[in-house]
Order: sequence, then C-alpha cells, then structure tokens
Amino acid sequence: MPPFYAVKPDNALKRAEELCQAGQDEVALQALHEVVLSKRSRSYALTMMEPIMLKYIELCVDLRKGKMVKEGLHQYRNIAQNTSVNSIETVINKLLELAEQKVGEARTKADQIAVDYIDDLEASETPESIMLSTVSGEQTKDRTDRAVVTPWLKFLWEAYRTVLDMLRNNARLETLYHSVTNKAFSFCLTYSRKTEFRRLCEILRNHFQNMSKYSHQPHSINLNDPETLQQYLDARFTQLNAAAELELWQEAFKSVEDIHILLTTSKRPPKPFMMANYYEKLTKIFMVSEDYLFHSAAWNRYSNIERMFNKNLTDEEQSRMASIVLLSALAIPIITTTKTRPGYVEADEQRIQKLNRLSMLMGLPYHPTRTGLLKEALNKNILSRVRPEIRDLYNILEVQFHPLSICKKINPIMTKLSEDPDMARYVRPLHQVILTRLLQQLSQVYTTVKLDFVLQLASFPEPYNYDAATIEKFIMNGCKRGELNIRIDHASQSLMFETDLFAPPKDTVTEGMQLQSSPADLMRTQLSRLGNRLGAVAQMIDPTVKEHATKNKQEALQKALKGVEQEHKAMLARKGEIERRKEIIESELSRREKQAAQERAIAAQKKAEAEKKRVEEEQRRREEERLKRVQEEIARDQAKRIAEEITAKTGLQLKPEEIENSDVKTLLDLKVSRLQTEQKELSDRLKQIGKRIDHIERAYRKEEIPLLEKDFERQQKEDKAFYQASCKAELETSKAQHEENMKLKSRLSRILDDYLVYKKQQQDKLQSAVEAQQRAVEEAIEKEKQERIALWREKRDELIKQREAEEAARKQKEEEERRLREEQERKEAERAEQLAREKAEREEINRKQDEIARKQREKEAEIEARMAQRRQASPAPAAAAAASGGRPSGGAYVPPSRRNQPPAGGDERDSWRSGSRPLGASFGSNRDRDRRPGGFDRGGEREREGGWQTARRGAPGGGGRDGDSGAGGWRRGGGAGRGPGSSGSRW
Repeated sequence: MPPFYAVKPDNALKRAEELCQAGQDEVALQALHEVVLSKRSRSYALTMMEPIMLKYIELCVDLRKGKMVKEGLHQYRNIAQNTSVNSIETVINKLLELAEQKVGEARTKADQIAVDYIDDLEASETPESIMLSTVSGEQTKDRTDRAVVTPWLKFLWEAYRTVLDMLRNNARLETLYHSVTNKAFSFCLTYSRKTEFRRLCEILRNHFQNMSKYSHQPHSINLNDPETLQQYLDARFTQLNAAAELELWQEAFKSVEDIHILLTTSKRPPKPFMMANYYEKLTKIFMVSEDYLFHSAAWNRYSNIERMFNKNLTDEEQSRMASIVLLSALAIPIITTTKTRPGYVEADEQRIQKLNRLSMLMGLPYHPTRTGLLKEALNKNILSRVRPEIRDLYNILEVQFHPLSICKKINPIMTKLSEDPDMARYVRPLHQVILTRLLQQLSQVYTTVKLDFVLQLASFPEPYNYDAATIEKFIMNGCKRGELNIRIDHASQSLMFETDLFAPPKDTVTEGMQLQSSPADLMRTQLSRLGNRLGAVAQMIDPTVKEHATKNKQEALQKALKGVEQEHKAMLARKGEIERRKEIIESELSRREKQAAQERAIAAQKKAEAEKKRVEEEQRRREEERLKRVQEEIARDQAKRIAEEITAKTGLQLKPEEIENSDVKTLLDLKVSRLQTEQKELSDRLKQIGKRIDHIERAYRKEEIPLLEKDFERQQKEDKAFYQASCKAELETSKAQHEENMKLKSRLSRILDDYLVYKKQQQDKLQSAVEAQQRAVEEAIEKEKQERIALWREKRDELIKQREAEEAARKQKEEEERRLREEQERKEAERAEQLAREKAEREEINRKQDEIARKQREKEAEIEARMAQRRQASPAPAAAAAASGGRPSGGAYVPPSRRNQPPAGGDERDSWRSGSRPLGASFGSNRDRDRRPGGFDRGGEREREGGWQTARRGAPGGGGRDGDSGAGGWRRGGGAGRGPGSSGSRW
C-alpha cells in the first residue's frame, strides 16, 4: 500500500517540509522523488506539481543530487510541456539560480578560509610550507578551492548539461534552450572554464547535427523559420565571442564554421552588425593562427561593412581602420613555409582544400592573394586615408627601388608601429617582407654579394635582427617557394644571384618594383620584341606600307558610316525579336515551373504518404521484433541464471548450446535431480568422515597420555624454578625502590608545609570560584524558570481567552440556530392554525349552504304541493293559459324569448313555478340577457345563490358554461364547470 501522501501531492509537500524542519533532508527528498516519478503525477494539476518541483529542486541542490535532478526534470518536462512552458522555465531558473548561489557561497567560504589560514600576517614562510608547495605544485588557496568550490562548480556544470539535454530539439522550449545556453557561456566566462566550454560547444554542435533525426517528430525545430534561425545565429555569435574572450581559437574557428552553415541555410540576408562581428572575430582567429593572407582578407571585408553601414564612424576611426587594412595586406609574407613549389610541382590537395574552405568561410568566390588585396585597397583610394607612416611604408616596399637603404628607411617606421599595440603585431611579418624585398632588389643589381654585406644591409633592432643562419634558412625557403634564385657559397661566404633563362612566368607579381627586365623575361619576349621592331623598321623603310594602311582605314570608316543606319535598324529589330523570344521563353518557363511544381507537390504527397506508411510499417515491425527480442532475452536470461545456479551449487558445467537448446523446465528438473544426487553423496561422505575422525581421535588420545604426564612433570620443575627466581628478583627490586622512596621522602619533607599551605589556598580559591559559578548558574536557572513560567502563563491565558472566545462563538451560533428553529416552528404553527381556521370556515360555509339547501328544498316542496292543488282545483285557467300562448297564470314569470313559443309536450316540460321550459335549457347567460331591468327573477337569484337545484337533479347539460354543474356541483371546487355562474366560481 503506498504512503498516505502518495495520493495527494499537498500532503507530500507538507510532509517534506516537516522532515526538513526535523533535519531529515534525505528522507524528505526521497518522499518528493517518489511523488514526482510516480505515474499518478501526470494526472495532477500543474498548480499542485510546481511547488513540489521547486521544493524538490531545492533539496536536490542542497544535497548535490545531480542524478535525481535529471530524473525529476525529465519527468516534469513530460508533464508540463503540453500545457505550460512557463512552469518549466520557472523550475529551471530556480535550479540554476540555487546552483549559482551555492557556488558563490562556496567561493566566499574559500576566501574566508584562506584569510583565516593566515593567522600571523608578519610571519614568513616556514620550511614545511615551502617544501609542500614545491612538491604539490599548488598554493594553499588552490587546494582550498579544489576542496570547497570545485564540487559546486561541477554540480552547476552538470545542471547546465542536464537542462540543455532536456530542452534540446523541442520548438516549444526553444527560447528557454537558448536562454540556458547563454547562461552556460556566462558560466564558462565567469569561472574561466575552458574545458567545460569545449564540451559545451561539442554538446551544442551534436544537438544541431541531430536536429535532422528528430525532424519527423511533432514540435521539432524548423530552421526555415526566420526567428528560429536568428536565435541559433545569436547563440553561435555568443559562442564565438566567448571563445575569443577565453582565447580558445580552435573552438572559435569551429564556431565560425557553424555560423557559416547557418548563414548558408538562411534565406534572409544576415544583419550587418552580425557580419561585422563575424569578420572581426575571423581577424583575431587568423592572426593567432598566423594566416596573414586571410587575416588581411577578413580585415578588408570588415572595413567594407563598417564603412557601408556604420554611419557613426569618425575620421580618426576610418583612418585607423584603413591603416590596419593596408598594413595587414603589406604584412602578408611573400615567402611562406609551404613545401610545394608552384609552377613546377602540383599544389598539395590538402592545401587547396584548406584554401577553398577558408575562402568559403570568407564568402569569397576565389582565393585571395597579396597582390589582389593591395590592388583592391588602392582601387578604394585607401592611401588617402591611411596614416603617413603607413603610406611611406607602402611606397618603400611596393613602389620605390633602393636596396642599399631600404632597412634604414623602414626602421623608424617600425619603431613607430611598435608603439601602437594594434599595429605592433604586424612588425615581425613585415620584417620578413622587408628581407624578401631586399634580396629581390639585390638580385636585380648584383650577381654576387658577400654574406656580411647582406647582414649589414639587413640590420634591424633587437629582437628582430637576423643572423647568418636565419638568413640562410630564409633564402633556402625562398628558393623552394620559387621567389628567389640564389646560390650560397660557404667557402667564400657569398651569395650568387643566378638567372634561369627558361624559367616559366609567375602567376602573381611578387617582386615589387623592378629596375629592369630579368634575363628570363627578355628570353620569353625575344620573338615578340623582334617582330615589333622589324615592323617599325619596315614602316620606316617602305612609305607605301603606311599609305596603304591609311587608305584601308579611310575605306573602313566610309563603310562604317554607310552601314550605321542599316545596322541601327537591324539592332532595333534584333532587340524586338530578343524581347519577343524572352517573353515566349518566360511564359514557357512559367508554365513548366507550374507544371513541375504540381508534379513535385503530387510526388511529394505520394512520397510523404509512402514514407508515412513505410515508417508505420517499420515501427510496427521494429516493435514486434523488439517484443520478440525481449521475450527471447528474458528466456535466455532466466535459463542462464538457472544454469549459473546449477553450476554454482552442483559444479556441473553446462555447454552454451545445451543452455540454448534447453527450456526452463528442463533446466529446473536437471537442477533438482543434481541437487538430490549431491545431497545423497554428501550425506554418505559425511558419515564416512565422521567414523574415520572418531577412530583417529581415539588413537591420538591413547598415544598422548604418557607424553602429557612427562610434560606435566617438566612444567612443574620449570614453574618452580621460575617462581623462585622471580621472587628473588622482586625482593631485590622492592628493597631498592624502598630505599629510593625513603630518600625522596626525606628530601620532600622540607617543602611539605609550604605545599599544604599552597594547596589550602588553591582549594579555597577554587571553592569560592565554584560557589560563585553555582550561584550564577542557580540565578540563571531561576531567571529562566521565571521567564518560562511567565511565558507559560501568557500562553495559558491566551489559550483560555481563545477557548472562551470559541465557546462564546459556539453559544452564539447555537442561540442563533435555536432562534431560527423556534421562528420556523412558530411559522409552521401559525400556518397550521391558519389552515385549521380556513378549514373551520369552509365547514361553517358548507353547513350554512346545507341549511339553505334544506330550507330551499322544503320551500320548493311546499310550492309544488300548492301548485298541484291549484291545478286540480281549476283546470279552466290552465286551458286559458294554453290558449294565451302558454303563459302561466297566477303571476308566474315567463321569459320574453318563450312568450310567443308554442307549448311543448308534457314529456318535454319541466316544472318551474308551473312554468315550462325545454329539457336541456340552462339558467345561464341567455336567460340573464333576456331579463328585464328591475324585474323579479327568483330563478336568477337562486342561481346566484349557487345553482344547486339543477345540480341536485342531475339535469342534462350540467357543468356547462351556463353555471350548471354535475352531481355535487354546489360544493366548493366540486363542480366540473368553471364558467360564469357555476358553482365552482361562486363557492
């Protein structure tokens, strides 16, 4: 049964807080760990899980449980990523904030330990500390940091790795991923963690490379989204800046490659300030790698972007940037250390690939060269903006020809450049360029020079001065490179400038200013120069040649003038034809593109459906194979485990093929049978061993008895001698000790009185101190006791007041409930009394109605009897009444509507005061309509009194709109009719 807090997370949080207050952080963390990793946690609301995760993270950080942090974060990501990304961000920020806080506290503690360790500021180093520092190779603070700070740094780094691994390749967590990445870079910069920075770059690079693997999953990263791509670019630029600040140039170059991949993926042009930062970091990378060619190219691209898009550049900044661009181009070494020789041997493939790779990173369509960069700088009129010393340096190296004074002219410029920290890094490569120009210009003037003379000309200030060995090595490298053609004569210590008449022409001009053409150039251009000179001589000797040429020129001009108009028309027609064909081609291309787009869409749809089907089939097949492998693996493991148990317990070695071919039941049977056999063998062997041991032991004891007796006698003798010797030695030692003690007593007896006095004084002093301490302790105890009594009384009074208030509230609540209950009972009693009164009134009304009805019946019976007597006594008046239209005699009322009607038959007449009316006629509205105003109508009066007569008789038509009702219609609510005059409405 799970713990009681496993069902409700709130209980787990409260339990964890209680355990933390009790100092049981490990138990509290384990309780929260079970809640976070339980399957029920997916059904909990985030409002309940977020406080638990925050507490869980806090405990994990306090206890440095990195593995539990990883498990909890992955579980919480699966819970919250579909509903609330902000909750994940809150938890992760909490983790990183606590980890960074712990690192800060550890650094403060380490600094305090280092300060506390120096107890004496004036004390010098001890020999032990000097030896320890010599052996260990680290200072005290380093050891303290390693013991106190390093574990928390490691935990913070693991937290960053865990968070990045959790957030990778998820579009919903993309913003949070880049935020944590920037924090990780800040961590590496703050604590100068170069190793962790390399690992971080590798982790991010792997995440980017694995992005295509997860492209089919939902919420995968889409680099076609401009915002997503921009975030990745910002992260890589932050990585590039951090690598440059940490001086990890290899990682910086890899970051540049990552940025270039993203830039080629982007469909939008990158922002200018980003590209400026990109080329600025490339300048630093190439300078560190001493690749001055691409360093100058990067400076060239950087300056172009800054001049085009940065409108806030001052003239001084522009001049400084132009000076660095030109200086970096001049500092490109003419003679490199490449082992290949262009023009004679094919270029190394690796070098070509490197140049292609770097040119691609620079965005250049071709490989940059020193000559090309200088020409590009001159085309932009950069000489007008550079510093004067840089302009003079360019003129000396590339324009002027002065081999004997080139170094003297350049030394002041080099001194001035060395004073500028940004330009001082170009001084060393510039000296190589100067030496190359010196040797090239000397080769145009001299055929042989002394090495000492060259050393004198190439004199530079320290530390840039060259010795003979360095110049010789430089010349050999230049000869391999093909830039120099010099032979060194060590016997005469001279340099011989040789000329190869049949040397091929160079692809690039690297010799600078030339005083005259070289013999190789003269040999290559000999035929062309001979032809030009012979042509000039022929024109001078034969004047007709010149005249013929002039005539041909004039004829050509006339023909051209004649064909101008026609050619113009033809050009216009051709232009129209070109436009028409362009339109046709464009329409055809548009149609083909649409058709191709439709075909691609259809093909893509089919491909997607096929791919989806294939993926589903593949997943199903893999799942089946996985289940099958799992089952087989379980069976193999079980069989292997049983076989190992058999081997361990029985020693029976089973072959692998037997294990593979046997099932679990067979192995179990084999195990049982083998165990039974071994048990039986062991039992038999133990019985035999027991018998043999009994016989041997009995024989040993028989042989041992005489030997033991002899040994006992010998031991008695030895013990007696030893006892006598020891007694004698102890007696002598005791005598000597007694004598020494007596001497000591006589010597100490002289100070015994002083000792007793001093002892008494010390005892009195200690007694008084003890008594004072006891009094102080008793007073403190009494004070604490009184304070606790007062505190207890205050708490008791508060508790009494609280209970009295609760009792008053309870009584008030009960009084209110009692009052409401009495009010309700009173209302119910009044309601019952009202109902009883209404019932009595109804009964009284019914009684009165019954009395009225009884009297009415008696009166009617009396009237009918009287009318019957009248009819029997006088029949003539009845005939007269019939002759007079059926009007009754004796003053009976006849309605006007019936006065002119013929008399009805006896069967259809109904007596009503000796009057007659048809059966079914009502006493309703028709009768009331025919009443005369003020007339006496007893029938209407009786009807108003209840219309009970017809109801009692059950006359036809009862219950209609004339007020007649059926049986019992005169009672209240008893009639079926509800029309005007009905008994239901009357009563």
